[in-house]
Amino acid sequence: MTDNFALLNEPRLPWLDPDELKQKFFQLSSESHPDRTHNASPSEKETVNKRYAELNAAYNCLRDPKERLIHLLELETGGKPKDIQRIPPGTMDLFVEIGQTCRDADTFIAERAKVTSPLMKVQLFEKGMEWTDNLNALQQKINKKRDELIDELKQLNSVWESAPATGSPDRASKLPFERLEQIYRIFSYVNRWTEQIQERVVQLSF
Repeated sequence: MTDNFALLNEPRLPWLDPDELKQKFFQLSSESHPDRTHNASPSEKETVNKRYAELNAAYNCLRDPKERLIHLLELETGGKPKDIQRIPPGTMDLFVEIGQTCRDADTFIAERAKVTSPLMKVQLFEKGMEWTDNLNALQQKINKKRDELIDELKQLNSVWESAPATGSPDRASKLPFERLEQIYRIFSYVNRWTEQIQERVVQLSF
């Protein structure tokens, strides 16, 4: 398995600074960019292109918290988390609120589509603006949850930094894999919720 952390000369940590990661990617990839191989032989071009593709894939993985966590878990434990369909701890209230709000918004959007009266359309336009405000307020709650997860990942870095070296038999017992997997699952929900909210905001804008 490719170690994307090693590929970008990054330590295996739950949190990576986005700006520093981007800068390191640009430094490494500038040497392997296809634009610099115009006069190279076909084999050299192939090698450079492969290197650039690997760096690009590694960067796209590590810059996304959800993808970074599943990659870290896979490297540390030797396998991906099981696909457990349960609501992660601390997200039940938000899960219920988002589900109900999206269902109610869908009902309004469906009813609005049936209206032909110009006067009713004006009234429903104002109601649609209210729904957009409600959905944006809900998105702020989702963003807050995401910020809380990022803060927790930053704190978990110290646990990884103080853990026994990679390959040590004691390393696994010192690292909170269960909590990291929970955070990964919450990030999955956060991404899904954001898509659901934005989809309805777009529909309401028409």
